[in-house]
Amino acid sequence: MVTWNLRPCSAPPASSMSNHRDVVEVFDGIRFPGFMHTTESLKAACSFEFQDTDVLLVTFPKSGTTWMQQVLSLIFCEGNLWPIRHLPNWIRAPRIEHISFSSLLAQWDTTRPPLLTTHLCAKALAPALMKSKTRVVYMARNPKDVLVSFYHFQRIANFLPDPSSFQDFMDEFLEGTVFYGSWFDHMKGWLSLQKNLNMLLMTYEEMHQEPRGTIQKLSDFLQHPLGPEEKDLIMRHCSFSFMSGVVNYSLVSKEIMDQNRGKFLRKGVVGNWKEHFTPEHNEKFNAVYKAKIGDFGLRLPWTMD
Repeated sequence: MVTWNLRPCSAPPASSMSNHRDVVEVFDGIRFPGFMHTTESLKAACSFEFQDTDVLLVTFPKSGTTWMQQVLSLIFCEGNLWPIRHLPNWIRAPRIEHISFSSLLAQWDTTRPPLLTTHLCAKALAPALMKSKTRVVYMARNPKDVLVSFYHFQRIANFLPDPSSFQDFMDEFLEGTVFYGSWFDHMKGWLSLQKNLNMLLMTYEEMHQEPRGTIQKLSDFLQHPLGPEEKDLIMRHCSFSFMSGVVNYSLVSKEIMDQNRGKFLRKGVVGNWKEHFTPEHNEKFNAVYKAKIGDFGLRLPWTMD
């Protein structure tokens, strides 16, 4: 069982973090919010020394990161719900490129827990990962749903510019100029490394359709057996109804996340893009998708129509 043994510490005050809210870090041609990243923190992530026991969750933003962090935490907790109830997901499965990661590492009393998270592209992390046997869980989602979720997130995140319109945001998404770069490049970059890394591809859609089977697949990949009661516990505590009550970033200052404009966990459904796309949006998106993904040879459990 994983334990999260932290020395007593306090979160950085919102006032000190808000000094960086309007800063944009550009790293290897990709924009990152300066509120959470510096050139130094991004470089440190690229040279991070992974351990063979590590599990790295890789996602493009708004692809089910928080949901998968919850599932992985529950698998490693082995029925102990204390970490789920008392530690936010950014402590249980921290982002290695964040400004706060180095100070968090210094706070572990003994060996650090194995769960880590990143939004970085494959090119940035592959050299470091290939030096270890780290297990990589890549979480993908229908890019149309990613776009819609990202659009709504950027409206409530005060450390990101307010999108001028859905149409403009879609154009930026398709061009790969949104924060964190191109969804297409991110997914293709990571999945092209499946034969080189110890990697499992999971999708948001699979987790919706077959949650129990997804948990079993993760359990097998992590070589972390689960009994029937543990699976039932995970099912209960990773449901959207449970998580929306405890994971909606209530610990985050309104200066950073204005949840009066919306929720961090908004709907948790598959296919919400259909409520936002016009036929013209859909035609344009499909043309770009076909051009960028059409010959990649992947069978993914989502429909583009």
